[in-house]
Amino acid sequence: MKVYISIDMEGVAGIATRDQISRGGHGYPSAQELMTAEANAAVAGAFAGGATAVTINDSHGTMDNLIPSDLDPRARLVLGKPKLQCMAAGVSPDDDVALFIGYHAPAGGPGVLAHTFSAYFTEVRLNGIAASEADVNLMQLSAAGVPLGLVTGDDVTCALVGDRMPGVRTVEVKRALGWSAADSMSPSVACAAIRAASEATVSAAAGLRVPAVPEVLDLEIDLPTLAAADIAQFIPGVRRTGPFTVAATLPNPDAVVGCIVVVYQLTANSMTEHLALVNRR
Repeated sequence: MKVYISIDMEGVAGIATRDQISRGGHGYPSAQELMTAEANAAVAGAFAGGATAVTINDSHGTMDNLIPSDLDPRARLVLGKPKLQCMAAGVSPDDDVALFIGYHAPAGGPGVLAHTFSAYFTEVRLNGIAASEADVNLMQLSAAGVPLGLVTGDDVTCALVGDRMPGVRTVEVKRALGWSAADSMSPSVACAAIRAASEATVSAAAGLRVPAVPEVLDLEIDLPTLAAADIAQFIPGVRRTGPFTVAATLPNPDAVVGCIVVVYQLTANSMTEHLALVNRR
């Protein structure tokens, strides 16, 4: 029984502000500890549920946030960036079930620290529907034939999972009070709930289904400035569909992720220049 875990930071209990999730922020070291504790809870639950091997992919920001020396030694850790499959790096057709820990709501709507891959994207859509990182990463799992069994995060995230991913367990560790405000469980209580849900999910993994990957993958990204869209449209296969919007029709989920990653890197560079000009005024 092989288990794959992708862990983000924004959906972890006790985390609600940009200072906590950004390297260099005063709250970041404590957030690393909170994230590592939830990772360990998921790993412990997976082994209790019958796992024989667990791989965990650090999927937040710089993708080197987990504290390796504090991580359950039974798990293998995938870390660093760039990685070709980004937040789903390390998943394999040999995996029996996947868990998404610390996930968050998509850009363009409510939820604690809600965004989709980049804080600069105002919305990301797949086939006309606003997409979360969980939605995109689930397609990568499906392409590999791996079912998703558990998602943890805030109430907005869990409600979306319930609507879009029938049969997937959720653990709500906090309630969104705003983009950077939350009513959170105690981290220890959240970890206990995640451990129990992970164990239950892994022990029942044989009953999970793998959703089909859509035959057509039309990606749209709304960008923050005209300059960002000007640059993004130079990517081969990307077209400009509005003043702030670029789009592409992609052949598979990995290509969707690759396009998103390149657009957000170009957008980040564009915004750095934009903000430097604004600050000089």
